[in-house]
Amino acid sequence: MSVKFAKEMRVKITFTEEGLGTQPNNQEIYSEFIASKSPDATTVEDEILAIGKEEFEEKQMTVFPRNDNNIPFIYDYQWKGFLKEAGRMMNRIPSSETKKTLKAFLQVINGNIFIKADVPDDIKSATERRKVSRQTLLNIPDGAQMNKCQRPLRAQTAQGERVSLACSETIPAGTTCEFTICLMDAKLEKVVAEWLDYGEEHGTLQWRNSGKGTFVWDLLDENGKVIGGNNEFNA
Repeated sequence: MSVKFAKEMRVKITFTEEGLGTQPNNQEIYSEFIASKSPDATTVEDEILAIGKEEFEEKQMTVFPRNDNNIPFIYDYQWKGFLKEAGRMMNRIPSSETKKTLKAFLQVINGNIFIKADVPDDIKSATERRKVSRQTLLNIPDGAQMNKCQRPLRAQTAQGERVSLACSETIPAGTTCEFTICLMDAKLEKVVAEWLDYGEEHGTLQWRNSGKGTFVWDLLDENGKVIGGNNEFNA
């Protein structure tokens, strides 16, 4: 018997700034490079020289995961992570819907709100359907392409400040993503809308504090018609 949701919000996300991938391009970067290819290296520079600069950058870059058809996607838990961050910020505002109506929003997001991607009807396996339902596919605008974003990362360590270079695969502004937010309590719709609105100013994925990954959203009916959200161009 399937869980019955009190409310389902069909949403369309449109990124207004490029978004950065978060998944390691090489899960075994240390053992593959440091241990096997450059075992005697004592500095990062030596390691890069031993491996080859282009190969090193490609392997240490963070990327978007791909499905079996090589389409990039964002995992369901990443959207829930965004909702949690937005909830924390809205909870600091006395007049917000979050502050007024929810006392334990993190537990609510964990246990009463679920992100569901579309699953093709021809997929019959329960395990495969579960897998696909967690992958919210990204639609890159026609004529646009994915790119790379390099930026410095600074950290205070026992040896003083250290600066390293981070590189991430990016999706361009205008990229869209559609999925359904399933609520076990219909009253949660207002706070979820408030959290999604927050994405217009503070986005999701990596380097969001710099303004990356911001988005607007549309609320869609069962026929795909816009019936709400904060995307003024589709109002």
